Amino acid sequence: MNEKRIITCALTGNWGQKKNNPNIPLSPAEIHESAEAAIAEGASVLHIHARNDEGMPTCDPERFAEIVEPIRAKHPDIIINLTSSGEHSFTDIAPDEKRIAPFYRVKSELGTYDCGTLNWMHKTIFENNPQFLEKLGTAYNELGVKPEIEIFDAGMIDTAKHYLKTGILKAPAHFAFILGAASGMPATPENLCFLVRQLPEGSTFSANGMGANHVPIIMTSLALGGHVRVGIEDNIYFKKGVVAESNAQFVKQAADLIKAAGLEVATPKEAREILSIEKFQNKQWD
Repeated sequence: MNEKRIITCALTGNWGQKKNNPNIPLSPAEIHESAEAAIAEGASVLHIHARNDEGMPTCDPERFAEIVEPIRAKHPDIIINLTSSGEHSFTDIAPDEKRIAPFYRVKSELGTYDCGTLNWMHKTIFENNPQFLEKLGTAYNELGVKPEIEIFDAGMIDTAKHYLKTGILKAPAHFAFILGAASGMPATPENLCFLVRQLPEGSTFSANGMGANHVPIIMTSLALGGHVRVGIEDNIYFKKGVVAESNAQFVKQAADLIKAAGLEVATPKEAREILSIEKFQNKQWD
């Protein structure tokens, strides 16, 4: 499996709107179509946010089910990675229980675990306080969901190590380096190299870069033995001045870079093995 690389596709996020990129999928039907095309190009993990009828982020478990269940029915091996970020606006964030509720409704192999609070887009606070992280980790353990430990800044790795020691998080851990967000670490190869050196032994990781450096981050992650995340959630532009046409466009680019590096795109079955999904579903952690 050393030559296999997982592509995660972040289909839509909490923030982008049609005015930013008319190709961003917001409705369940649009997300289904986008997911289908991304899978065809090599994505084995789908990172899922949900939007309401007005295109705003929602924690509604039924909306998540409306998105996920048709994908699952057609592609049972695809790994679903639900967000726990909630109905975040520029003034408020959903209560803890509301953010966790979709995981009790929808089967999800992975769930995001943002290891800290940070200023977001220079406008608001993306809050992930210790009480929430303990509740979320406990829920994941109960449900057999593997946390995707999202790291926006270096100190968040130490937070993850703390929860690995206390048992809130279980090994083997999987980290996702989200670089280039305002108030987080810039998306540079140097920063990614530094972060990877801080990881607990036996961890896997993926990386994505927001903005112009998304390709250098892909290439650096591959060189370091990591996996990649791409998609319109992270980049509404495919390259400078060129609006992204689709999520599949990003997935194809990532797949081409993986092959150019002499590596292979992991299938969903292979991704499940790399990420120890079965261990977490059966609650047989290291």
